[in-house]
Formats: sequence, C-alpha cells, structure tokens
Amino acid sequence: MPNEFNVPVIEEFRANHGIVGGMFEGGRLVLVTTTGAKSGQPHTVPLGYLPDGGERILVIGSAGGSPRHPAWFHNLLANPVVTVEDGTFTYEARATVLDGAERDRAFARAVEGDAGWADYERQSGRALPVVALTAIPGPPRTDAATPGGMLKLVHDAFRRELSLIRAEVARSGPVLGAQLRVNCLSLCAGLHGHHVREDEGMFPGLEYHRPDLAPVVRELRTEHEKIAALIGRMLEVLGDADLPRETLSAEVDRLATELESHLDREETALIPVLDAV
Repeated sequence: MPNEFNVPVIEEFRANHGIVGGMFEGGRLVLVTTTGAKSGQPHTVPLGYLPDGGERILVIGSAGGSPRHPAWFHNLLANPVVTVEDGTFTYEARATVLDGAERDRAFARAVEGDAGWADYERQSGRALPVVALTAIPGPPRTDAATPGGMLKLVHDAFRRELSLIRAEVARSGPVLGAQLRVNCLSLCAGLHGHHVREDEGMFPGLEYHRPDLAPVVRELRTEHEKIAALIGRMLEVLGDADLPRETLSAEVDRLATELESHLDREETALIPVLDAV
C-alpha cells in the first residue's frame, strides 16, 4: 500500500491525467508500481522523472535525502519489471540501474537541471541510484473513454511538455544545458512518432470510412510536413554544442505556435468523427 503522503498525490494524478499541484506542480511526474521484494504485493509511488530520449525515462532514488535507498528501489532490484502511468498511457517497463560513467553523466545532467538533486545526495551521504525505465513493447492502455478522448489526452501531454520546455529555456543559462537538450530531443522524437502513427494508421482509416473527410486529412498531412520541417530545424540547432539560449528559444516558440494551432485544428476536425465511429 502507498504511504499516507503518497495517497492524495496518486489520487490527484489519476483523476487529472497526470496533472497535480503542491510540491509536484509544474514538474514531470509518473506513477511507478513495483512488486514488493518481500510481500510480492504491488506498491505505487509518484516519482519525478527525466526524459532520456527514445522509449525510456530516468528516475532517481533520492528518498528525500534519506541515508537509505527508497523501498521502491529495493523492490525493482528484486523484480525489475514495473508498471508506469504517465497520465496518458499505462505500460510495463524494465528497470535498469545505471552504473559507472553512464550513471554519473545522467546524474550530472539531473543536477544541471535542478541543483536539488545534489543537495539530496549530500544530505543522504550516499550515491543516489539512477534507474532507467525502458518501455516494454505492447498495446497502449489508457482510461480514455473514447478514441477522441485518447487523442485529446495525447495532445494535452504534448502541450504540457512544450510548456515545461519553454519554462526551462526561459530560466536556463546563456548556453543550453545537457538535460534541456535531451528534453527537446525527446519531445521531437515523440512528436515524430505520433505523426507517423497518424499518417500511416489513423488517417488512411478515416479516408476509407469517411471519403468526405479527404480534404481535411490532406490539410492535416500538410501541417504534419510543416511541423516535421520545424522539428528538423530544432534537431539542427540542438546539434550545435555552443547553442545560445536565444536561438533555441526562438525555435521552440516557432514549433510551439505551429504545433498548438495544429493540435487545436485536428481536435476540432477529428474528435467528433472518432467518437462517432
């Protein structure tokens, strides 16, 4: 069972599709369910995470600066397959504890983004474990009641991540930090994958079942091409090791403005249709 502190956070997270207030407001949060090393029972805990590109995220065993590793860390050492809830989807993931130089690089990135991690490590007197959670391929699971509802949840997740990145860029130093760079790369990869799935899966189905929507689908595909070009530009500037903050800020603003307009138009055009199918 989750502890008394975690219960309201978990309930709020699930009720609001990943959005919570309090100390976690404005941060990246997931729910991770491990299997008890001794009890064999499921234990759910809210954890802040770092994007790590591709299909994995990183979590850190800070335990609030406690001298002992958190219980969830001991659980995943015994049973490395965990369940992750990100507010949009629920999926299984395999936990891998990073070590050596890989761990140190990841932790340095975390500290660069939030010095509080270094404070926790000093307070704890131990090296905080960094754990990669890699998604295990499988069908997506969501509590969305309708296909249109699921599309809205996915879009809202992109909106939140864009908002977080904009805020991170605004408070960053004159040169782009390593973790912020990874956050941007992860967003680009997620957007690309989402649009490929729409172009190759959802759009052909709509064109087949609703020929009258062909002009709308063509327009949305054209918008995907424009966004792909903006993503390409983002990747280009992110490849510059000396990238000034102002350059990234301009590219993020361009992508955010175009993407947010596209998401709004797509929802207006498609959600009623998807929910009627």
